[in-house]
Amino acid sequence: MESQSPLGYIGPSLRRERERSGLSLTEVARRAGVAKSTLSQLESGSGNPSVETLWALCVALDVPMSQLLDPPRPRVQVIRANEGPELASEQADYRATLVASFLPTARRDVYRIAAEPGSGRESEPHMPGLVEHVILSAGRALVGVAGDPVELGPGDYITYPGDIAHVFEALEPGTRAVLISEYN
Repeated sequence: MESQSPLGYIGPSLRRERERSGLSLTEVARRAGVAKSTLSQLESGSGNPSVETLWALCVALDVPMSQLLDPPRPRVQVIRANEGPELASEQADYRATLVASFLPTARRDVYRIAAEPGSGRESEPHMPGLVEHVILSAGRALVGVAGDPVELGPGDYITYPGDIAHVFEALEPGTRAVLISEYN
């Protein structure tokens, strides 16, 4: 495989990081102390920036130099149905398996839920601003705010504040769901 010069990655990387930061071309140029036309040329793939210019742009965008020089790679992760750290409830036949954890750029955790009828899983309020999303994939369950849960069937989705008491109660054997905890 032939390697491409890092200069071929700088333009798209600069644009990606600038857009991710929500800053305008003018604002990044101002913060970096470079001409707007220089930044525009770099983003369009023309020009040959000095190390000093790249450092100034990295500081303005608050990103490491490697994010501008290293081509983005797809991040693929597979977790099989019987893999992942599993936590069991003491109060119900309810198991949560962590599938994806909190990342600085994606403030959420993803869990697979397996629950059986019996006592429901009652959760105390979590951290302020947390929102939970549940998609039921099999069975039936009462899910949502304690005292006012909603009955869900396969394919149903619910979102509710996780920073108040909430419940997940399986109504059928083999109840399965995906739970996403979103941190604000």
